[in-house]
Amino acid sequence: MQTNLADFIKNTPEGQEADAILRSCVHCGFCLATCPTYQILGDELDSPRGRIYLMKQMLEGQPITEKTQLHLDRCLTCRACESACPSGVRYGALVDISRGIIEKQVKRSARAEVMRYTLRKILPNAGVFTPLFKMGQALRPLLPQALKSKIPSKLASASVKAWPTAQHTRKMLMLDGCVQPAMAPNINAASARVLDKLGISLFKADKVGCCGAVAYHLNAQEDGLDYMRRNIDAWWPWVERKEVEAIVMTASGCGVTVKEYGHLLCHDALYAEKSAKISALTKDISEILHGELENIEQLINKQTPNPEKPKLSFHSPCTLQHGQQIRGIAEEILIVAGFDLAIVPDAHLCCGSAGTYSILQPELSQQLLKNKVMALESGQPEQIATANIGCLTHLQGGTALQVKHWVELLEERLS
Repeated sequence: MQTNLADFIKNTPEGQEADAILRSCVHCGFCLATCPTYQILGDELDSPRGRIYLMKQMLEGQPITEKTQLHLDRCLTCRACESACPSGVRYGALVDISRGIIEKQVKRSARAEVMRYTLRKILPNAGVFTPLFKMGQALRPLLPQALKSKIPSKLASASVKAWPTAQHTRKMLMLDGCVQPAMAPNINAASARVLDKLGISLFKADKVGCCGAVAYHLNAQEDGLDYMRRNIDAWWPWVERKEVEAIVMTASGCGVTVKEYGHLLCHDALYAEKSAKISALTKDISEILHGELENIEQLINKQTPNPEKPKLSFHSPCTLQHGQQIRGIAEEILIVAGFDLAIVPDAHLCCGSAGTYSILQPELSQQLLKNKVMALESGQPEQIATANIGCLTHLQGGTALQVKHWVELLEERLS
């Protein structure tokens, strides 16, 4: 694609990156078939190719309008287009750059500003989110259905077993997350117990908080980068002393962000080298457990020889299969653990959760949820498994089947 970027962006690091991304696009249109919003709306401006045209015009100096903002707001940033693109267009990075520019130049309504400010101040702050969430659980029977579906009952989030004592030579850090400890507190504990059975101690560093994704993708990008710097500072002593093998992510949405710290902070003189090291050490829990697959199989066979095979539908989050390009690994582990995995049609499509998307774009999100639940239930599974807290709570609001993190199901087979 030919480009002629405007002076305001041309010689900046963001402009040089955007220019390279735009030039890699060859207009082939392969991305259209994989774009969830294009499938629903049928408007090419709500497809990756159409949005790229809008971003190109903006970066070349044409007026930035509410129309451009609307079409970029509708994008889930699911990055399915990146998986389909034969030219390797880094669409997600281009959208981040463009949204940051638009946010400074196109004023939102007061209601939209308040909503976005509230989300980025509450969700990443566990000290604020957790008490509010518990209050919501207490008042859940009185809440409207749309809000009630986003808040699991106390019973659903109460079953937390003990975290194992650190006793192994092999050690790994983990990101606790911001909303996951309140909404599904057993996920991280179950991960620690599974790794403990495999001779690995998992632990949390002090002062680690939100990965930065919430603020960054709500276009408060400097706030997001500050969250990232804080986490790097908290992890760095362990990394510098080479005391940990990896930094483990149990939420794929956090994982895709932390794996990109090195890119997002590459122009920060104080953090460029550290962030690259943190990203290199970061692994999704599926990557860690896949490396222990033989040991898992031995434990399963010892624990429950010839077990029954419950039927399970696995929802692979976009942040796992498109963002991190990890496919089939969690599924292979679940099969080894004795589950019968149902075939899920259109498994590459987003469920509609997408961080805060389900709150900011509720109509599109609900249509995507309906389509995804229909696909997941089509194989008549007994349960649904996923790998990201946002997808988990979103899916649970659309189905009567139990939705759990796949590591919790693995731990049940190992117990």
